[in-house]
Amino acid sequence: MRRAAALILAAALGAATAALAAPDAAWTWRLPAWLPPPVVPADNPMSEAKVDLGRRLFYDKRLSADGSMSCASCHEQARAFSDGRRTPSGVTGESHPRNSMSLANVAYLPVLTWANPLLTRLEHQALIPIFGESPVEMGMVGREDELFARLASDPAYPPRFRAAFPETGGRIDLASITRALAAFQRTLVSADSPYDRYRYGGQADAISPAAKRGEALFFSERLECFHCHGGVHLTDNLVHSRKPFAEYAFHNTGLHDRDGKGAYPPDNTGLVEHTGRPEDMGRFRTPSLRNVELTAPYMHDGSIATLEEAIAHYAAGGRRRSPLTSEFLPGFMLSAEETQDLIAFLRALTDRRFVEDPRFADPWQDAVPR
Repeated sequence: MRRAAALILAAALGAATAALAAPDAAWTWRLPAWLPPPVVPADNPMSEAKVDLGRRLFYDKRLSADGSMSCASCHEQARAFSDGRRTPSGVTGESHPRNSMSLANVAYLPVLTWANPLLTRLEHQALIPIFGESPVEMGMVGREDELFARLASDPAYPPRFRAAFPETGGRIDLASITRALAAFQRTLVSADSPYDRYRYGGQADAISPAAKRGEALFFSERLECFHCHGGVHLTDNLVHSRKPFAEYAFHNTGLHDRDGKGAYPPDNTGLVEHTGRPEDMGRFRTPSLRNVELTAPYMHDGSIATLEEAIAHYAAGGRRRSPLTSEFLPGFMLSAEETQDLIAFLRALTDRRFVEDPRFADPWQDAVPR
């Protein structure tokens, strides 16, 4: 992690140098009228060439030490860019303590991980899986020059780096790699679910009567779901180009209480790891519920397998309540029919076009194996 922190600084300095450059092409967001564009850092403007490069890097297993992992290994398009596992493992077999988060609409998140409030830029966050040491994920720490050489030796890459970063002559370095990855990830916008078409698009029949009843339950004071999963992306973490300030929140959802005072497992303590404040024990960032049908298992540790189990967890007010459990988990009673209505609503948040959009798919699928 120390090495990754140093690389974050190096990448930041590189990005700052490039801040004077202009994009090589205008960028047009393909968004519905109701959705504001995300914030794009001034030192990393969007361009078609940069997004194309970032997409290739995202799916390229040469970004890992043994060529076995790419970013997509833990962020599969078919699963709304999550991975379906309780927790992932890196190239050394070391398990990560936390569940892989969906990357859908990651450009709208003011903080990017489950518990680190300091990781706020995709350009910096990309260094953690590639070069992080605790845990090891892609395992490239200390092998930066090898990574640059791998990419430079593929005829597909040098012209794409030159097109994406003409201001540096297409230099292949940490700044260009992470900025291209960030640009691609900012395009992963999911906003065409049946619920979007119903709620924002004026299509009254886009969701079922059961889903409409589930929506009413979800946004009721009886269930309290909307307090943490509100807003356009169903999370209380949001920033966009028309919002004057970033909104972010972390919550303790009553998963653990090891000492009667709310202690969580020592390798997964949440926000307290970064703030040192006892009241932040067990607090994790609220994930978006967009595409939640596809992103199981749930919670920061992947300990809840299904939507039914998740609803039962919140109905009980948490698995192991403690003095630190969020006030928004008072518990509630729900009939079997109401549970099915709530699930129908949650399934109406699935954006099939997003998970099948060829713009986000693996561009190497038809290429010679790397």
